[in-house]
Amino acid sequence: MKKQKDIFTSDIAFTSTIKALQEHYDSRKAYARMESKRGWANELSPPIIDFVEKRDSLYMGTSNQEGQPYIQHRGGAPGFLKVMDPKTLAFADFSGNQQYISVGNLSENPRSFMFLMDYPSRTRVKIWGEAHVEFKDKALMESLAVDGYSANVERAIIFKIKAVDVNCPQHIVQRYTSEEIDQMMTPLKERITELENELNKLK
Repeated sequence: MKKQKDIFTSDIAFTSTIKALQEHYDSRKAYARMESKRGWANELSPPIIDFVEKRDSLYMGTSNQEGQPYIQHRGGAPGFLKVMDPKTLAFADFSGNQQYISVGNLSENPRSFMFLMDYPSRTRVKIWGEAHVEFKDKALMESLAVDGYSANVERAIIFKIKAVDVNCPQHIVQRYTSEEIDQMMTPLKERITELENELNKLK
C-alpha cells in the first residue's frame, strides 16, 4: 500500500520544483526538520497579532489568471490592517489611482500574499492566503474605516490566512519614521534643556 504523502503548511511555497532546488543546494534537510517539528503556522499567534496591529503599511501581492504578478503598497495609521480573527485579516480600500489592478486580479485569482516589515526591530512576516473584495457589506466596510481619515470606504479586502513565516533579520537595515526619531530624541532634548538651565544658574 502506497504511503500517503505528508502535507505541510509550507508546501504553499515549497513546491516540488523548489524542494528539488533545496536538495540541489543542500538546504532541504534543514527545512525537512522544520516541517517535522514545528513547521509554519496556519494562523496568527498572539505575538504576531500584536505585530500586525502595530503596522502602518503592508505590501500585498496578487496575480492575474495568466500568472502576471503585481505588488501593491497599502498604508495608514497603525491598526488600519485589522485582525478579524487568527485566520482572517482585513483592511478598507479607498479611492486611489483607479487602476483596479489588485481588485481585478483577485476577481480572477484569489491567491494572495502579504509582506509586513518592521524596520526598527528588523522583523519581517510573510503571510500566504486567499483574498476577496467585499463591495456589499456596508457594516463590515465601515468597521474597517481608519480613524481621522475622511475618505469613503469603497471596498473591503478580506484575507484568509493559509501560512505564516517569520524571517530572520539578516540584511534588514534599521530605519525609523520621523515619529520614532522624535520619541528617541525627546529625552535627549529634555536632558540638554536641563543641563543648559543648570549652566545658566552657575553663571
